[in-house]
Amino acid sequence: MKKKSKLNENKNLQLLVTQAALAQKQAYAPYSQFKVGAALLTNSGKIFSGCNVENASYGGTNCAERTAIFTAVTCEGNFQIKDMVVITSGDKPWPPCGLCRQVIFEFSTEKTMIHIAQNHKGIQKIIKSYTIKELLPEAFGPKDLA
Repeated sequence: MKKKSKLNENKNLQLLVTQAALAQKQAYAPYSQFKVGAALLTNSGKIFSGCNVENASYGGTNCAERTAIFTAVTCEGNFQIKDMVVITSGDKPWPPCGLCRQVIFEFSTEKTMIHIAQNHKGIQKIIKSYTIKELLPEAFGPKDLA
């Protein structure tokens, strides 16, 4: 039984990498030329993706991670992220920015994993994986407002 579960997890991760890479192609990055894609798997088994959308004012820019999360909220309402893949094409993949980490935390559990992937010369692979607590230790979240 565990082998099948692990096999399903690997298929889900590969599907997330593929969906993140497809979203990355849609990125609007005329200023930085740095295209980012993200895809997340919800606790209900649905996948949502997003890309970065830059703006000439820079402050109006939205990261791929938040675009994917906001799309999931629009389509599903309340959900929890099981896994998220963030993919870049740079020589050194980037983990989510601080603002994205905070938004990811809002929809995460202690088991949520964020996988950083690279899309280099047509080869897509996960480079490193983190729990949300590793990315945002001592996070402020909904429980702090209770």
